Amino acid sequence: MRRLPPRTLRGQLTAGLVVLLALACLAVGVTTALALRGFLRGRLDEQLTASGGRFAASLEHEATPDADNRPDTRGQADATFGARLLDGHVTQAGIVDNATDRSLPLTAKDRRALAAVAPDGHGHSLRLSAVGAYRVMAFRGDDQDVLITGLPLHPVEETVHRLEAVEAALFGGALLVTGVAAALWVRVRLRPLQRVTARAAEVAGLPLASGDIAMPAPLADTDPDTEVGQVASALNHMLGHVEDALVRRQAGEQRLRNFAADASHELRTPVANIRGHAELALRHHGPLPHEVRHALERIDGESLRMTRLVDDLLLLARLDAGRPLEQEQVDLTLLILTAVDDARATGAGHRWLLDLPEDPVVLTGDAHRLQQAIGNLLANARTHTPPGTSVTLTLTAGPQEVSLTVADDGPGIPEALLGEVFGRFVRADHARSRTTGSTGLGLAIVHAVTTAHGGTITVTSRPGHTAFRMTLPS
Repeated sequence: MRRLPPRTLRGQLTAGLVVLLALACLAVGVTTALALRGFLRGRLDEQLTASGGRFAASLEHEATPDADNRPDTRGQADATFGARLLDGHVTQAGIVDNATDRSLPLTAKDRRALAAVAPDGHGHSLRLSAVGAYRVMAFRGDDQDVLITGLPLHPVEETVHRLEAVEAALFGGALLVTGVAAALWVRVRLRPLQRVTARAAEVAGLPLASGDIAMPAPLADTDPDTEVGQVASALNHMLGHVEDALVRRQAGEQRLRNFAADASHELRTPVANIRGHAELALRHHGPLPHEVRHALERIDGESLRMTRLVDDLLLLARLDAGRPLEQEQVDLTLLILTAVDDARATGAGHRWLLDLPEDPVVLTGDAHRLQQAIGNLLANARTHTPPGTSVTLTLTAGPQEVSLTVADDGPGIPEALLGEVFGRFVRADHARSRTTGSTGLGLAIVHAVTTAHGGTITVTSRPGHTAFRMTLPS
């Protein structure tokens, strides 16, 4: 698996420091190795110049040398190389071995390399097959020949390699220590930024849409001379604006809730009076003109619908205000059976199906509000599907939660409406028809009651299948 470079700022800064130090160490190491190699080769060149080709000149002797014409090895270091060239051909080559000379066999490649050395008094590097790398220098002899003297490069390369090994160990340890120290230093220096990040994450996790919430305290690290301080200052200003906006929104919502609750409470009495007078007029024993009776029936029906609307608004206002619900043992199975019986009575044209567990399902909650929520789900399925639609209510009980699903095989909910189906006064028909008697608050009440019980309500829909799933803690 390919390893990715560090993505956090701390990792990038630490890696950057280590990489820069590694590049500096590499530059120092290469420079010192090259400088040492050049220095040591210069010393070899000085030794070759001082020798003056004596050993190479003494190689030309008779087949049986005596004390007078023996090769001159005095003052020559072991492994000193000498060769004599005449007319571009090597006539003799030898090497000092334990203060004596011995003949050195040369290959054709060696001879060509020696013949290519210019007699300019400068050092040249070459490799001989029998003895390895050498530093050689060529001089012109007295007999129109060329004398070549050389010293091995092995000690130079060995010294340079030893220096490279020492530098590798030293620089490696320095990189390791620097990496650890840099990681700790960057971590300490970035702590203010981590506090800014933690505070931003804390604010992001707040339920800003839930209403009145407590914003966290401002950050203290606001030094304008540092980048982190500037970010912290900007975050503090943003949190201040958000808190002010939330306070204003909460105040506006609270005023709206109070208005809805007060208006609903005040409307209950006059609406009840209107309905009572309409019912009283309809009970009149004398003959009533058809137009008058029709008008009274319309007044009675509209007052009934308005009563339901006022009751629903008052219930939502109380739930929004956080009024506590009743907490008692509720037989959810019995509530479902009662709600389905009522649905069969009002929606005889639909097929009502049940899928219940064998044992009764009991939970803690408000029985009246739960029955109202279940009834609203069934009424929603009856109202927005044609006769003949099958509506299935399924109840499942788990160790931690209870799930209630109302599904139908009707035409489905328009996709544009799914996101706001639990809103208030939301209708599928844009004409806002009131022939069904719906207030447009049924699903909003289902959502409010479910939330007040600590549960969730979701909906999925497509043509031929719509399902509302209510989940409650058991």
